[in-house]
Amino acid sequence: MARQFDVPDFYRSPVVSRVKAARRAADPRKRDLSPSVLDFGPLRVKLARHFGFCFGVENAIEIAYRALDEHPEKAAAGRVFLLSEMIHNPHVNEDLQARGVRFLRTTTGEQLIPFDELGPDDLVIIPAFGAPTDVMDALAVQGVDPLAYDTTCPFVVRVWKKSAHIGERDYTVVVHGKRNHEETQATFSRAAAQAPVVVVRDEAEAEDLAAVVEGRRDAAFFAERFAGRTSDGFNPARDLARLGVVNQTTMLATETAAIAERLRQAIVARDGSDDAFADTSDTLCYATKENQDATTALIADGADLAIVVGGYNSSNTSHLVELCEDAGLPTFFVRDADELVSPRLIRHFDWRTKQTRETRDWLPLAAEGGAGRGGGRPLDVLLTAGASCPDALLDDVVRRLLGWFPDARPAEEAVAPFAVEAA
Repeated sequence: MARQFDVPDFYRSPVVSRVKAARRAADPRKRDLSPSVLDFGPLRVKLARHFGFCFGVENAIEIAYRALDEHPEKAAAGRVFLLSEMIHNPHVNEDLQARGVRFLRTTTGEQLIPFDELGPDDLVIIPAFGAPTDVMDALAVQGVDPLAYDTTCPFVVRVWKKSAHIGERDYTVVVHGKRNHEETQATFSRAAAQAPVVVVRDEAEAEDLAAVVEGRRDAAFFAERFAGRTSDGFNPARDLARLGVVNQTTMLATETAAIAERLRQAIVARDGSDDAFADTSDTLCYATKENQDATTALIADGADLAIVVGGYNSSNTSHLVELCEDAGLPTFFVRDADELVSPRLIRHFDWRTKQTRETRDWLPLAAEGGAGRGGGRPLDVLLTAGASCPDALLDDVVRRLLGWFPDARPAEEAVAPFAVEAA
C-alpha cells in the first residue's frame, strides 16, 4: 500500500481529491491513463489521471508542518526558516510564512537573511529541491543542523546517488536541467565532488554537445556554448570520453531520454560502441513521468481548451503547459481561480517570456450564456496541475467555471459516479 502522508486538510478538496481517490482505488497499478470526466451537462471537465501533489511534495509538506507543530515557540519568535521556497507554489509558501516561517534566500539565490544571523537554536528547513553542498556547509558553520528537517525529495536524492556512483567509475555527469534552478544547483554541487559535470538545457544543446563528442566541433566552441555550465577545469578533450546523463527531476522525461540517446549515439559514432556510456534511465522521477504521460493521454481525449494550474516558477508545471500548447490546444497557465476573471477575460502566464498576459473572449461561446456550442455538444475543458499544486485550487477553478453555466449540474451530482467507482 502506498504511504499516506499527513497533509493539512485545507489542501484537499471535496471534488478533485475524491476523484483522485476513486481512481486510485479502481486502478491501484496505475495502468489506466484515461482522464476522469466530470459531466456538468453544458460543461465537461476532463481531469488528468495523474496531477497535483506527488510523493516528494507531500513528504516535504508533512515535514514542514511537523516542524512547526513541534516548535511553536520558535515559530512565534520568528526563528523557523526555510532556505528558500519549499516548493514552487505561492499558496503553500504563503501559508507557511503566515505561520511564522521566514525565507533565507530567494529561489534565484539572493540572500534575504544573512547566514551569520543564525545560531544553533534556530531551525532551518531544507526545501524539496535540496541544497548545494556549500550552503549546507555554511549552515553547519553557524551551528545549525540542516538535516533536522530536510524535506529534499527522495527522488532527487536518488539522482545524487546515481551521479556519485557513475562519477566514481570515471564517467562525466551530464545534467539535463536549468543551470540556475535550485535542484540543478544542488545536483551539480554533489556531482562535481565526484566527477566533471556539464549542464545541458535541451535537445538543441545536446546536439551541440554531441558535435563536440563526435569531433565535429572544437574546444573553443564548447567553451563558448557551455560557459558557466561546467565544473571547474572542465576539459572537453579529456572529460567527454565517458558520459552518463541524469536530470533535474521536473524536466520533460521524454526530453531527458532523447538527450541521453543522442549522446549515446555520439559515443557510438566516435568509438564504434556504447561502452563509454552509462545507463542512468532509473533516475527518471516516476511522478514527473506519470503526470506528463497522463497529460498526453488527456490531450489525446480531445477538448476545446486546456487549463493548467500551478506556481508560475514551477518547472514541472510549465512542461505540462508545453505539452498542451504543442498539441495545438488553447492553453491557459494559471496559479489559481482568481486568474479566471470572467468568461470574457483570463489572466495567465506565458512560461516562455516569463510574463503574465491577459486574453479576452477566451471561453468559447461564453457570450451565449454558456450553453456550449449553441445548445449542441458541451464545452470540453482539460484540467491538470503541477506536482506542487494543492487539489483545493483545482476545485476552485471547477467552481469558477460552473458559475458561468447556470444550467450546469451541481458538483456533488457530477462527482457522484466516482463514489461508486471507489466502492
